[in-house]
Amino acid sequence: MARLSAIDPFVHPECDITDSTFGAYVEIGKGNRIAHSAFGDYSYCDRFTDIANARIGKFANIAALTRIGATDHPLHTAACHHFLYRSDDYWDDAKRDEDFFAQRKSRLAYIGHDTWIGAGAMIKPEVTLGHGAVVAAGAVVTKDVDPYTIVAGTPAKPLRLRQPRCVAERLIELAWWDWPHNALRLALEDFRKLDAEAFLEKYA
Repeated sequence: MARLSAIDPFVHPECDITDSTFGAYVEIGKGNRIAHSAFGDYSYCDRFTDIANARIGKFANIAALTRIGATDHPLHTAACHHFLYRSDDYWDDAKRDEDFFAQRKSRLAYIGHDTWIGAGAMIKPEVTLGHGAVVAAGAVVTKDVDPYTIVAGTPAKPLRLRQPRCVAERLIELAWWDWPHNALRLALEDFRKLDAEAFLEKYA
């Protein structure tokens, strides 16, 4: 019997999940913290990731110890400490700065379909990873990444293309990530054995 389900995400122990939604066949690894985020179908994250304020496409591959939508501290004020906005933790008569939290939640990170984020990488708020993009382990992504582009480094910079532009455009047009579950199963051997161009020749 298949381990993953179209109905409920497979959530491993010790996760802290707040105000988040999950599509079909999603897996959430051990010890993850996920807040105010949405996962598309078939996406997964490995162990001990920290994901906040993110919209994650389908078939995203998120390795261990990554951070997406890392929350910021205020830098324009005299102090940048928690006491500015988590004030109720410090004084009985003070309130949380709800405007700060609302502004933080509005700064979404977008992760495209069929993406791969390597171990220990960080994706900053308001960054978009295009469909098919790959982020190398340990990279810090501060700017948008074009579709089917591999980036690495701190800050992350393009390393090379995962697929030639013409192939990438055809894959995006094919949008295999929107195929029904049964159609993916029927094409499984071709996904395994054919390179991208041969796959396109057969299915596009």
